[in-house]
Amino acid sequence: MPDRPVILITNDDGVHAKGIRALRAAVQAFAHVIVVAPTREQSATSHAITIDRPLRHIEHETDLHSIDGTPADCVYLALFEPRFLPRRPELVLSGINHGPNLGTSVFYSGTVAGAREAAIRGIAAMAFSAPVDADHEATARHAAQLAQRLLAADKPAGRAVLLNVNFPKQTPRGVRVTRLGEQIYEEHVVPRRDPAGREYFWIGGRVVDSGEQEGTDTQAFADGYVAVTPLELEATNQSHMLLATRLVTDA
Repeated sequence: MPDRPVILITNDDGVHAKGIRALRAAVQAFAHVIVVAPTREQSATSHAITIDRPLRHIEHETDLHSIDGTPADCVYLALFEPRFLPRRPELVLSGINHGPNLGTSVFYSGTVAGAREAAIRGIAAMAFSAPVDADHEATARHAAQLAQRLLAADKPAGRAVLLNVNFPKQTPRGVRVTRLGEQIYEEHVVPRRDPAGREYFWIGGRVVDSGEQEGTDTQAFADGYVAVTPLELEATNQSHMLLATRLVTDA
């Protein structure tokens, strides 16, 4: 319908994941929804773009597509290949991810990167995440309400809005606007051998500490609240400008 907003949805768990199916169903109540999502799981791919091989496309049904690439690939293709979208979308949603994306995890998250790719292109975007065993339908209904509010909101001038939203497992106690917290992971490398005797490695591990910092997304999530964190595309560290100037001056 031409009077409905166009919303593009992607994720990093793959086109058939429960979270994206629930989000699509909830948002279709008020928008023309087009899904362009990875063919298979792309968790922790961050903002990778595939430039070393061709990308394959499958149209599963009307307005439901998969690409054998990353979430950033999916958003890029949807925006710049005319077959996917009837017009430039008013909003891009990414998720609902199977597992939270809190604190420093946003730098690894394919879910967040899918939303960030849209924001880089000047389109308001939201990334949604929830625990694997959360009620996906209930979470999707809440996510859809937030999406509607963002559509209706007056946007600030400058760079596009980019929001990272994490839902708790249980019914939320409320919603908090937060800043990024910390996620401290086990840091280890496990070397192993395959049946042919060739060495391979497993890296990383589980979260061991999220700290207890008031005002952070990690604390809000731990307290049972929805955490809404505005993210910035500007990566310049202004507090280090003086140091960089000294280095240049002394060189």
